[in-house]
Amino acid sequence: MKAIEENDQREKIRAARISVLSNSLLVSIKLVVGILMGSVAVLSEAIHSGLDLLASIIAYYAVGKSGMPADERHPYGHGKWENVSGVVEALLILAAAVYIIYEAVSRLIQGSEIEHLGLGTAVMAVSALVNWFVARYLFSVARKTSSVALEADAWHLRADVYTSLGVLVGLGLIAVTKITILDSVAAIAVALLIIKSSIQLTIKAMGDIFDVRLPAEDEAKIREVLSGHEGSCINFHRLRSRKSGSIRFIDMHLVVPRKWSIEEAHKVSDTIEQEIRQALPNTQVIIHVDPCSKALEPCLSCSRDNEDAKRTR
Repeated sequence: MKAIEENDQREKIRAARISVLSNSLLVSIKLVVGILMGSVAVLSEAIHSGLDLLASIIAYYAVGKSGMPADERHPYGHGKWENVSGVVEALLILAAAVYIIYEAVSRLIQGSEIEHLGLGTAVMAVSALVNWFVARYLFSVARKTSSVALEADAWHLRADVYTSLGVLVGLGLIAVTKITILDSVAAIAVALLIIKSSIQLTIKAMGDIFDVRLPAEDEAKIREVLSGHEGSCINFHRLRSRKSGSIRFIDMHLVVPRKWSIEEAHKVSDTIEQEIRQALPNTQVIIHVDPCSKALEPCLSCSRDNEDAKRTR
């Protein structure tokens, strides 16, 4: 299990590094082309990619910090670094959206000229293509490792894909209609898409910071594991779950027949913990064992034991 976690950590760091490199390249290209063209839409995309670069650097740092082992001061590990990273990334792209709208409105009022449309179109097409593949890779690693930071970074790049396509359409319309205000209109559309993605990212990242329970599909896997032991007269209650970075924390009360020995209960408890960790990687499970009793709605076999005891009296 430890080897798997170490492999996941290495893969997360590698993915974050790739994101930093790709964003660095795209920022440089968009800035140069945007200045040559005098296009607020292309420059807005450069700003967006610049914040994507900053976000990917933050994600890279957060992924490294979240992989540090638990210590005396942080007994639950450092996973919340990823959640904090997600919130910061969301706020960054929100700030970018506000600035883009400000610049676009200024251009609408003052007017502007757009040059080198072919160059701008080529840059937006390349940007969309590169970000599509990098985002796809980040989503894949994020799902595999349950990384909040990488998922937020992937959403940044996926939003960049859509906004690049929006600017691409705007430049195409300018080439056909010669109406340059479409550049600012495209920039505002880009900003609105960015605002939407920032709100979604904030809600998701803040959920784990406030210890929101695991998604329904994750808890369904836990219940599926427990249902496989129902024949052993086992029940459970007080199931609680939360997530910190890529680590899930689950605790519950396990109800077992009171005639069981401590060794029997401990053995079954260990088996259930292992099966949950197999169903949900990067999971820590704490199980409190309760003996079956009337207060806990006694199971069938315990009820039969009571009936048998009554008959022998």
